Amino acid sequence: MIELDELLMQLWPLAQQHEALVETLPLKQVYGRVLAASQRSAIAVPQHDNSGMDGYAVRCADFLQGLEFSVSQRIPAGQTPEPLEPGTVARIFTGAPIPLGADAIVMQEDTELLDDGRVRFKGLPKLNDWIRRAGEDIARDQVVVEAGAVLNAVRVALLASIGIAEVPVYRPLQAGVMVTGSELKNPGSPLEPGQIYNSNEFVWLGLLKQLGCEVRSVGIVPDNLPDTVAALKSLSDCDLIISSGGVSVGEEDHVKPAVEQVGELRAWKVAMKPGKPMAFGKIERAGRSPCWFFGLPGNPVSSALAFQLVVKPFADLLSGRPLQTADWRARMVPVTAQFDWLRPDTRREEFLRVRVESGVAHLFANQSSGVLTSLDQSTGVVRLMAGQTVAPGDVLPYVSYQELMK
Repeated sequence: MIELDELLMQLWPLAQQHEALVETLPLKQVYGRVLAASQRSAIAVPQHDNSGMDGYAVRCADFLQGLEFSVSQRIPAGQTPEPLEPGTVARIFTGAPIPLGADAIVMQEDTELLDDGRVRFKGLPKLNDWIRRAGEDIARDQVVVEAGAVLNAVRVALLASIGIAEVPVYRPLQAGVMVTGSELKNPGSPLEPGQIYNSNEFVWLGLLKQLGCEVRSVGIVPDNLPDTVAALKSLSDCDLIISSGGVSVGEEDHVKPAVEQVGELRAWKVAMKPGKPMAFGKIERAGRSPCWFFGLPGNPVSSALAFQLVVKPFADLLSGRPLQTADWRARMVPVTAQFDWLRPDTRREEFLRVRVESGVAHLFANQSSGVLTSLDQSTGVVRLMAGQTVAPGDVLPYVSYQELMK
């Protein structure tokens, strides 16, 4: 068996060698894509000192003479103002440039418009009130979005705010999916004795699409070597293939010999629970980076956790994301156990499904790797060393499913 940390340390350098293709696209087409080059701002945001309120631009020193002033100019957003005449105020609107000489904004709610057109102020202004300074959001030449960032709505808006119309992004990963098992049936079909419904495929389709991958699935592959080999070959033009089941050593487990027939198998037992039977390998492609292969366990919980702990960070690196983003271990936080765990696995580390509320971890009652409801009714996993027992009050490392999929 190989330790999980050791496996990750072997996998990640391989993923970082992947030659991801880059394309330049307009902003409206880059949501969910990974940025290929850091983007700097050629301008300051805001470009000029501007008003944070509808009101009046004033010079605080003028208030030594009184609280009533004539209005010398009107400044809407988008207009260049004249310098503020001494002893007067300027009507100003949110976002409009501050006139030279003004040093505060008084919002209109704190004023009264007099019959003669002058303005009476209800109190003394404070220096710099309601003035948004040039560059306080983004400075000129500042890196606004780093290479490797996933372009969500806020990051795309930031790029738009500095006038960038198009950016280089990595091409989405091409992911292939196959599920092995003659006992599997697709939803909507009646079950015969001994059959179960195919659920792993639907977990992966959702998770892969959440990662921005373009996914192709061959569906259920019967438990025989020729069909397994054929499925692998049909998906070998993908960057990544994920398969479930068939990676143990039983007579009906055909994934391992199938991968070895068309490519190379690098590892296939991991000292983790759930998730021990796991294969990793590659299929060479002429003139291109290899098609990487992950054979995950057939049990749905084992499969889902193996995907999040092993496949997802590997896919992140293939997609051009940085190692600090891919490494979920850096996002683990301490929680306090509200349970005991007295019969640990002495050979493998364990990931226990828990629900964490206010920093307290509650154990899901059934830790079987076949109980898919446990993933719905827990918030994440705590990580235990091999042989580690737990008593109420123990502090354990925890990572949420949300953090695993960031």
